[in-house]
Amino acid sequence: MAFENLLVEKRGAIGIVTLNRPNALNALCQALMDELVAVIDDFENDAAIKVVVLTGSEKAFAAGADIKEMAAKSFIDAYKEDFITRNWERVTKCRKPVIAAVAGYCLGGGCELAMMCDFIVAADTAKFSQPEITIGTMPGAGGTQRLTRLVGKSKAMELCLTGRMIDAAEAEKAGLVARVFPAAELMVEALKIAQKIAEFSGPIAMMVKESVNRAYETTLAEGLRFERRLFHASFATEDQKEGMNAFTDKRKAGFKDR
Repeated sequence: MAFENLLVEKRGAIGIVTLNRPNALNALCQALMDELVAVIDDFENDAAIKVVVLTGSEKAFAAGADIKEMAAKSFIDAYKEDFITRNWERVTKCRKPVIAAVAGYCLGGGCELAMMCDFIVAADTAKFSQPEITIGTMPGAGGTQRLTRLVGKSKAMELCLTGRMIDAAEAEKAGLVARVFPAAELMVEALKIAQKIAEFSGPIAMMVKESVNRAYETTLAEGLRFERRLFHASFATEDQKEGMNAFTDKRKAGFKDR
């Protein structure tokens, strides 16, 4: 498929999506988000793709939602069209691991989109912010919720109430970012991580993702119960037998996603 706002590539078992609105610092317009839904759907349905990497440009992952597009909306406009909910949340429902590779500005909706991914790797040039309060509104795509879960109440409250921008080092220290790399090495390193994940069992990776996400949705006791059920379920897979046999045989496992 041809897209106006995205560049899409399949590299082996890795699907790469690049936000591509260079004249708007990759501002997230509705057309872009609709295209992203289509790409994620395609990757979900492609058995050859096991990991997705979402990235932007050296200058900006995404500088936020498209302000020009939403400035004139009324409440009823936003409500009737299910603004943001309708298409933005698709990334969070992807069963395959999704990595955000962030360089440059990652602000507002851009930061929220990155947080919808399973984890963030950042260039040392990355800048993160939830600046919505500076334009008379508040985060609406998870900024007050996911950020709080990642960095804690105090840090999230300060960032959302001041709109302060933080660099990659502070973001990593706070727990927003998993790893930081030199800008020139970001995509190489992100793809190395994606390739490592892709070499494991796809169904087991999905189970791990589902279980980690459940930690944010339930109590510890229920989360442990959920984890235990999936752990037990893994013993019904061929890949569990292959992985453990390979370990005892001192050879590399050949997972078949079954």
